[in-house]
Amino acid sequence: MSVPGPAAPATPVRRESDSPEATEKLAERLAEALEAGDVLSLEGPLGAGKTRFVTGLARAFDPRAHVRSPTFTLVNEYAGRIPLFHVDLYRIEPGALEPLGLDELRERGVLAVEWGEKLPAHLADGALRIGFEIRSADSRTLTLQADAGRGLALLEACRAGVRAS
Repeated sequence: MSVPGPAAPATPVRRESDSPEATEKLAERLAEALEAGDVLSLEGPLGAGKTRFVTGLARAFDPRAHVRSPTFTLVNEYAGRIPLFHVDLYRIEPGALEPLGLDELRERGVLAVEWGEKLPAHLADGALRIGFEIRSADSRTLTLQADAGRGLALLEACRAGVRAS
């Protein structure tokens, strides 16, 4: 009898965006599958479209939402079907995350975290990681990946065209 080895990593999903508006539309489709407790780790260089992506999420939950980068406020909350917490960890050192109360925010809604590479492991493990690559002034490649939990479910929803939760 053989013992099963570790599961193979899920195949990433790639999506191309040819405009900021198209990036928002990709996020709007993902929003259909989101539930309270979900974590999105948004990863990529400055100007890659992370905040535009969150704009699409927020508008999917509340069409009147006006999204601002939380670079200095660190966390912005947007109301809607599910509360959306837009977090920016760019200026945060790893040891300074606890006062943000990310676990409590996650219990109340969806966490969309810019510079998600800085997330503590217990939040990153079940996250859907979305990597943003700049191809040109308006074009981006988004690579979605997950290793466990809800992140895998969201990845599969994206692979299937999103319309599941």
